[in-house]
Amino acid sequence: MSERSPLALSVITGLSGGGKSQAMGAFEDAGWFCVDNLPPQLLPSLAELFSLPSSAADKVAVACDARGGTDFGLLEEELDRFAADPAIDLSVLFLEAHDDTLLRRFSESRRRHPMAGEGRSLRSAIDAERSALDPLRARADLVIDTSDQTIWDLRDTILSRLIDGGSPAQLQVTFMSFGFKNGSPREADLVFDVRFLRNPHYDPELRPHTGLDPQVADFISADPDVRQLKTRLADLLRFLLPRYAGEGKSHLTVAIGCTGGRHRSVFMTRWLADQFSDDGFEVSVVHRDISREGSS
Repeated sequence: MSERSPLALSVITGLSGGGKSQAMGAFEDAGWFCVDNLPPQLLPSLAELFSLPSSAADKVAVACDARGGTDFGLLEEELDRFAADPAIDLSVLFLEAHDDTLLRRFSESRRRHPMAGEGRSLRSAIDAERSALDPLRARADLVIDTSDQTIWDLRDTILSRLIDGGSPAQLQVTFMSFGFKNGSPREADLVFDVRFLRNPHYDPELRPHTGLDPQVADFISADPDVRQLKTRLADLLRFLLPRYAGEGKSHLTVAIGCTGGRHRSVFMTRWLADQFSDDGFEVSVVHRDISREGSS
């Protein structure tokens, strides 16, 4: 049995309001197991758990900050220990921003700064936290000033500097068939109506079957509009999907609807999934109403 590769452990810390939640989202979208607001004293147990041969996760991102009254001296000790452990591939990400930016963010969110107790003003709390975190900032592998960055700028920086050498997270695309008579799916990002195609429901021999059956597929394929529909819809999605991925979207649901969701929508959904499964996307298929009785 081959030895387990070192556990990739990224510790995310920095100033409150610096963008740790957005950074955690970038790691999560890239397939890392993420733990938010973990007390430093639990880091060894977490690392031990995910270092076990039975663990399915080999990339873990952990956010440690001042929200829970974190003992940052203890965090430094744990980081020193991890840095000397060959079973752990440690990286430390530190996020910060200018005082004016942090003041604005706290004002807009109306959240309380974790160090703003005992009559301390927000600006004083920011100054106190900045001083307390100086040792962590000095030892960080990557320091990002998020003052002038959008969440997408931050995501791209993390991807290019810390995650997989800049390989973007794979867009997960769910192709879903459904019947309009049962309601449109709320989770759909894009909805296409194929009720104009020939309906197998009106053929008594085809009615009990679904769009997954060859005889139904042959019937629908004989519709003169099917070829153009396939070409135009595939071209549109090949234009849209990379742009959704580039914008930072991690999951997209494309819903194809007919009347009952058993014949025409199922046929088109399966065809689209086959087309895009080899196009660099993680594709899944859901036939929401295929087991329902009724027209299609």
